[in-house]
Amino acid sequence: MDLHLKNRVALVTGGSTGLGRSISTLLAKEGAKVAINYIVNPNLAQSLAEELTAKYGVETLAVYADVASESDVLAMYEAVEKTLGPIDIAVNNAAYCANPECAELTLEEFRKCVDINLQGMFLICRETVRRLRARKAPGNIVNISSQAGVRASTSGKTAYDMTKAGMLGFTRSLALETAHDKILVNAVLPGLMYTEIIAKAIDTDPERYNKRSPLGRIAQTDEIAQVAVFLCSDRASYMTGASVDVSGGMALH
Repeated sequence: MDLHLKNRVALVTGGSTGLGRSISTLLAKEGAKVAINYIVNPNLAQSLAEELTAKYGVETLAVYADVASESDVLAMYEAVEKTLGPIDIAVNNAAYCANPECAELTLEEFRKCVDINLQGMFLICRETVRRLRARKAPGNIVNISSQAGVRASTSGKTAYDMTKAGMLGFTRSLALETAHDKILVNAVLPGLMYTEIIAKAIDTDPERYNKRSPLGRIAQTDEIAQVAVFLCSDRASYMTGASVDVSGGMALH
């Protein structure tokens, strides 16, 4: 199915690893120009950008920003516009998970989780909406939440779960605010995924993780990315304010 994404400019936060990498790749495969945001590893982001350009013939940009920093976000948008053009699509994928249980959680860790997951999403959404409205252009925003946002965790991730639930409320409210602008705002609720962060743990005891899903296995990131990229397209033209469950039956939402 042609998603009509050719030459549209997409920004993916946390776009060089895990789910973000898969989303960046699928967007490029569909012909979009892709800005790959990173904060830790510039070489990895640049390598992915070069790989996508070589493989799919699209323009790409590896671009640094701490999404929790207003000045970084503004500088990132200027850099993307200068190189690729105005942003049509924003995917809020960057995330941080504070693991300790509430009683053991430091205020610093709590704030970091809120800063990246909620403040970062807010800054990206606000800047995207402002610039789309200035152009009188339609657009798509996709917020990557989690099944934990509706189901909660059993492994001491209270701060993370709170932020992922907050993303869903923000998504619904922003969708109503921007519906008349033809800016569509949706969320994706992934379940367990095989990513670099937890690959070692999964490989050590795959059955422990697989049995948590009704489908009997954890997801590959491409399976989640396909849904996210669909929501970036005009094939999802009558969807806004939706929270799409891609958890393999964990959330049943």
